[in-house]
Amino acid sequence: MKYRALIFDFDGTIADTLGETRKIFNELAPDYGIRQVEEHEMAAFRHLSLKQILSELDIPKRRVPSMIARGTGIMRANIDRLQLIEGMKEALIDIREHADSFGILTSNATANVDVFLRNHGIRDLFEFVSSTSKLTGKARHLRAIRKTFSLRSEEMCYIGDELRDMKAAKKARIPHAAVSWGFNSRESLEKVNPTHIFNHPSEFAILKG
Repeated sequence: MKYRALIFDFDGTIADTLGETRKIFNELAPDYGIRQVEEHEMAAFRHLSLKQILSELDIPKRRVPSMIARGTGIMRANIDRLQLIEGMKEALIDIREHADSFGILTSNATANVDVFLRNHGIRDLFEFVSSTSKLTGKARHLRAIRKTFSLRSEEMCYIGDELRDMKAAKKARIPHAAVSWGFNSRESLEKVNPTHIFNHPSEFAILKG
């Protein structure tokens, strides 16, 4: 059926932030007594869940909110150099008129997202940008968005690049689309049976209904 609302993750889904995220993590790691992540490790990490990554890097879950807050602050200073995923702008413009509502739900700061979208000339496409400081808090926000816009569960779709995005959408009982160009690999995303899976933004066209 046609989706009335399309909600997007930001990092790794719309914005190409993977390299910047690793750089920021490595900048913060010494302050938390955590080892840095080498570039060659990223391929293996793409197959892991958030819980597995925290375990692999020996990061206590209680440290995560602080790291996110500091990391988003560092990213704000570098936001001008971040790029859109190739083909993203054209794909978003193509499908925007087919949805009543377009939004972003992210763990990044809303100020970062707003500046990025304006820099790339696509801020006007989105009705709202919502943020959660908790890596695992998206399900509650998705349910709130559904209620705010008086939607049935099947009328909205959450699009993201991580296993935790798919888990949040499933918990909120809404359709979800996985993109294979972000943090988690297509192989790992396929294992959680997303409603849709995309290899390129141009494939968003099927969301038109």
